[in-house]
Amino acid sequence: MKKKLIAISLVLTALITLACCGGAVKYPNYYALHVPPPPDPPAKQNIHASLAVREFRSPPYLHQGAIVYKTSPEQIGFYNYQRWAVDPREVLTNAVADRLRESGNFMQVKLYDGRSDVDYVLSGRLEKLEEDDYEGGVKVEVAITAQMTNLTTGAAVWTNTVDEIGTVGHRNVTAVVSEMNRTMGRAIEKLLTPPPGASAIKKS
Repeated sequence: MKKKLIAISLVLTALITLACCGGAVKYPNYYALHVPPPPDPPAKQNIHASLAVREFRSPPYLHQGAIVYKTSPEQIGFYNYQRWAVDPREVLTNAVADRLRESGNFMQVKLYDGRSDVDYVLSGRLEKLEEDDYEGGVKVEVAITAQMTNLTTGAAVWTNTVDEIGTVGHRNVTAVVSEMNRTMGRAIEKLLTPPPGASAIKKS
């Protein structure tokens, strides 16, 4: 009987311990990139070219979910409980497609589905999307490269690279993500200015 009481006591102790520990469990916080919408499109005149936007690539560490920070140019860190709700590559791809769709430079803009029923394909790479915690203060950096290819000839008719830096006013992840949104918006705007392949499209 004494052995049973000891066993029950141990079980109860374990359950109480687990319950206490349960109160300290941390759950991830999820954040979303929100790029400002494109401006209203101009009137389309004599536009016949069509374009597909291929999903942007990135280094693996940028699309594993965790928000990235750097304490030096060489050292990459990851927030344990601060994560992206949506893959940043998907957000960037859709934002670029939306801006090109509303630019008035193309008859059609769609996401690339492997078909060759368009005139041009735009592909690119998200090189950086990170918080920088060195050289004083907190900053964010967004770097993007892209190029547009003529599907008929295989020639690149437009390329561009941007590296945009924003300053964070407060030392918390919410402020960092807000600045990433603004910096991403500026980077996309600069990336697509001048319009991709405009001179080549007009000549075709």
